[in-house]
Amino acid sequence: MIQNDASKNPPSETKSTPVVVELASLRRRLAGMLYESMLLLGVLVVGFLVPWMFLSSLLDLRDPSVWAGRLKLLYIFVLLGVYFVYSWCRPGQTLAMRTWRLRVVTAEGRNLPWRRASLRYALAWPSVLCFGVGILWAFFDLDNLFLHDRLAGTRVVRLPKG
Repeated sequence: MIQNDASKNPPSETKSTPVVVELASLRRRLAGMLYESMLLLGVLVVGFLVPWMFLSSLLDLRDPSVWAGRLKLLYIFVLLGVYFVYSWCRPGQTLAMRTWRLRVVTAEGRNLPWRRASLRYALAWPSVLCFGVGILWAFFDLDNLFLHDRLAGTRVVRLPKG
């Protein structure tokens, strides 16, 4: 069970044992999101730009169609999805979350299964892209959760130092 107390136990690596941890503050989560957006540039360069430049030189893609543009957007969506879902399922943290000592867990304090992580990822897009309504939701939510966390049944918790 997750509580808003100062308990300093990190989530366990087993899926069966819930752990009491402290919910991350809204300020810390927003700072983590800002840092994450900077790190995503590196993910996009390695996962999208470099392969695209290589393929463009091989295939001579000078006149891209509308479908090619949509295919690129789909590729970016899937690329970022793989990055986030894998990070949330395996270590429970993205690179930026490690820096800010944040971790995504279920409402019960367990590691995210891949379906829950995928749901969180899918819900985060409209949460952010609809003028940030899902982010602003946290100011009115009793637990200060983002809308996509509320709907997906996930929580971002703060890990202890060390």
